Amino acid sequence: MDNHAHLLLRTGQVPIATLMRRLLTGYAQYFNRRHKRHGQLFQNRYKSFLCEEDIYLLELVRYIHLNPVRADIIQGLEALNRFKYSGHAVLMGKLDHPWQDCDYILNRFGHTEEKAREEYLKFIIKGKNQGRRPELVGGGLLRSVGGWSALKTMRSSNVRVKGDERILGTSEFVEKVLKQANERLELQETHKTRGITFDNLIDRVAEHFDVTSSDLKTNSKAVPISKARAVLCYLCVRKLRLSGAKVACRLNLSPSTVSKAVSRGRKSVGKEGIDICLFKS
Repeated sequence: MDNHAHLLLRTGQVPIATLMRRLLTGYAQYFNRRHKRHGQLFQNRYKSFLCEEDIYLLELVRYIHLNPVRADIIQGLEALNRFKYSGHAVLMGKLDHPWQDCDYILNRFGHTEEKAREEYLKFIIKGKNQGRRPELVGGGLLRSVGGWSALKTMRSSNVRVKGDERILGTSEFVEKVLKQANERLELQETHKTRGITFDNLIDRVAEHFDVTSSDLKTNSKAVPISKARAVLCYLCVRKLRLSGAKVACRLNLSPSTVSKAVSRGRKSVGKEGIDICLFKS
């Protein structure tokens, strides 16, 4: 679009916050170098919408791809078929974006590529005159990292909630997501109550793997240290719910290194049956 972009992403092992930080920071640095400028590029934090796939996936594909037509950036579907700033042209086979997964969408329209594209185009044409879809841009449910209880606490403390994150889905889906968010918050508070903090955890993990706490703050590739550091990163990010950036700062590592360590640590924790409660004071 003229001043923003829409991305439809399927969640995976890497948290969306990590992905967006890498994407936006990388693009801002590229843009500033290219145009010989400095300073902030994006006006606000990105907005994210968590959607229930079975109900909203194809509707969002259509809504996003028709936005340039709806906003009069381009004129008509023929122009959309060639518009290089949209994934629609890739789905139609006119352009190629190696990073865009076309099969995942086209397989929902037909078993052959030709038939799938034909049915997909019919689907797009059908939505051309639907106009703005309020139900696809928010659903009216504000989502916070800790769910509604955390949001209320933030509001009562006059803490500003950044961004406008919403959930699109059935009431059952919304309730499930909020319940999981609340459970994560409660678990985080439980760990703190039990004395499981970053400082406590780094000492306990070091002791468990027979290394020193100082070792974990180095870039050493030694197997025991690397393994212990990965487990520490996993427990901090996934169990204590600390941000990767904060863990990276405390361990003198880069955020990308912490992200990779979290993935390795998850496997080690699973294989050895490690539980964070083993490291409580």
